[in-house]
Amino acid sequence: MRLVHGLRFAIGTLSVFPVRVERVDREVAGQAMALAPAVGLVLGAVCGLPLLLPAPPLLDAALALGLLAVLTRGLHLDGLADLADGLGSGKPADQALDIMKKSDIGPFGVMSLVFTLLVQVTALAGAGAGPAGAGSAGAGTGAG
Repeated sequence: MRLVHGLRFAIGTLSVFPVRVERVDREVAGQAMALAPAVGLVLGAVCGLPLLLPAPPLLDAALALGLLAVLTRGLHLDGLADLADGLGSGKPADQALDIMKKSDIGPFGVMSLVFTLLVQVTALAGAGAGPAGAGSAGAGTGAG
């Protein structure tokens, strides 16, 4: 069992980094799932670096979350917007699923993203500055 295949798959799936995956099967997918928290921790640590800048806390937090969105291709943000659009449509389940599969974003998706990012930036800005704040916020950002 070579964990390198699972690690490559996890990095390629969870980040923008172009990683060549040589094989994908159940074993590799299982390894990738097991290694996903470690990949998230590294991404969170990198995204926590802006919190060390000598800038206002809100700016630091916005930069950290922006970096996270870029490095993860907005993976969770896209899913959140799709979910909000589907549930907010008030349509039956099959039509709501069709709405979620569309590539555009509706008003509920926009509202959910704005609200979520505002809460995250505010919480991150309140976590404190310096290495301790960056470490704890980075770990939480990567794990969440």
